[in-house]
Amino acid sequence: MQSGYFKQSFSEQLDLTDSDAVRAWYALVLAALVLLPFVASPYLTGFFTTVLFTLVGVLGLNVLTGFTGLVSLGHVAFLLLGGYAYAIATVRLGLHPILAFALAGIVPAVAGLVVGIPSLRLKGLYLAITTLAFTFIVYSLILAGGEFTGSGRGIMVPRPQVFGIDFSSERALYWLCLAVSLATLLGVLNIRRSKLGRAFMAIRDNDLAAVSMGISLTKYKLLAFAISSFLAGISGALMVLFINFANVEGFPFLLSIEAVAILIVGGIGSVLGTVIGTILIISLPELSTQLLSAISAASGIPLNSAALEIKGVLYGCAIVGFLLLDPRGLVGLWVDVKRLWVVRPMRY
Repeated sequence: MQSGYFKQSFSEQLDLTDSDAVRAWYALVLAALVLLPFVASPYLTGFFTTVLFTLVGVLGLNVLTGFTGLVSLGHVAFLLLGGYAYAIATVRLGLHPILAFALAGIVPAVAGLVVGIPSLRLKGLYLAITTLAFTFIVYSLILAGGEFTGSGRGIMVPRPQVFGIDFSSERALYWLCLAVSLATLLGVLNIRRSKLGRAFMAIRDNDLAAVSMGISLTKYKLLAFAISSFLAGISGALMVLFINFANVEGFPFLLSIEAVAILIVGGIGSVLGTVIGTILIISLPELSTQLLSAISAASGIPLNSAALEIKGVLYGCAIVGFLLLDPRGLVGLWVDVKRLWVVRPMRY
């Protein structure tokens, strides 16, 4: 008679899931995502494209803040560096799009190593302010770049054609973002289960105890910044391709707040929570816009102009609400629901 469920081989330990039902659900979700552009309107396809490239960037922040415990308010700076690295590489230097994508990750990763150096001595609020200051440094450097960076005018970025695939269509760009986001998702899930991920979480929980176990704070904190910045840069390049334009105004500081809101709402340190939080936070402005439009049509009061301004209010309310009601985020609520289902009809 078994007293529990035990994994009996190393291959079982490597599996992301041991449930056939979960695998079936994953296959159905993947098939639905692949086929979505064939049945969805261009507007809905664009919305899910936004969700996908946002997910890539927030997964990077989750590695830094969720796994390693290093607070950053300068995530938008790495998005901006990645977007401009791709734009300059393709438009100014004439490099191949694949090489430009590589530079879109490498340039922010190198910058992340530079920003990560203060993290060896700073933590908490002081580190957050340091990353915030780096954001304004990047803004200033790009605006002072003249013709090379486009200064305040920006750079028009055409969508590429790679290996005979033309990404100028919304469908093709959606599938590109889907492929990149799935690869990022699998990568982050495996980082969490690896030696690297365990070192990150040891630093997050207690850095002094991590040092006593032989974990190098210098090595792993800088690695966390580099990985996070690399993913943010790729996300920035995809964002530039989506809007066909690289400009400082297209990367406002509010994007950093949006990323933090996604982590808090979904659940800090949870990959599933990051996915759920991204969908919810990106949906909030769209839902509020539709609601204000409906109210304007019914009452005759012009409220459409307030749709953009209300975005910050929604993010703030979401952050405060989850911090007060359930700091674990949506993934914590999901765990409670599963526990209630397992122990029914008991209440504990």
